[in-house]
Amino acid sequence: MQLDDTDRRILRHLLAEPGMATADLAERAGLTTATCWRRIERLREGGVIKGMRAVIDWRRLGWEVEVSLRFTLDKTHPRAFDEFLAAAREVPEVLEIQTFLGQTDVRLNAIARDMAHWQEIYRERILNLPHIQDTEALMLISAIKDSAELPL
Repeated sequence: MQLDDTDRRILRHLLAEPGMATADLAERAGLTTATCWRRIERLREGGVIKGMRAVIDWRRLGWEVEVSLRFTLDKTHPRAFDEFLAAAREVPEVLEIQTFLGQTDVRLNAIARDMAHWQEIYRERILNLPHIQDTEALMLISAIKDSAELPL
């Protein structure tokens, strides 16, 4: 899909303030509300805008620990990936699952209320995931840059 300067302007404003009303977005982008709405719909239909969602600060809700886990799976089992991913989806504290080519096969991002809760999750849920050959846990200390903004 080809984007023009107006589409980029709309996207920049949506990235900065996703919940902005179409009328306000149109005003900031220098468009009529109807034109802005049509362009947003075209961007949705073209798959550029996949959806809008709330970004929740889990720490403010009492989830103090965030851990990134890297897994190498035992690929001698033909269904290792499928079975691991199916089981990982069932762990409610897992927020994100990514697969990779390379030494790391899968990365999970998980949260816990505190270190005792993390220990429970790790021992009872994470270590029981199937087909783990090797794992590495990286505990988040601080997020320096966390942005979905694009150079539009």
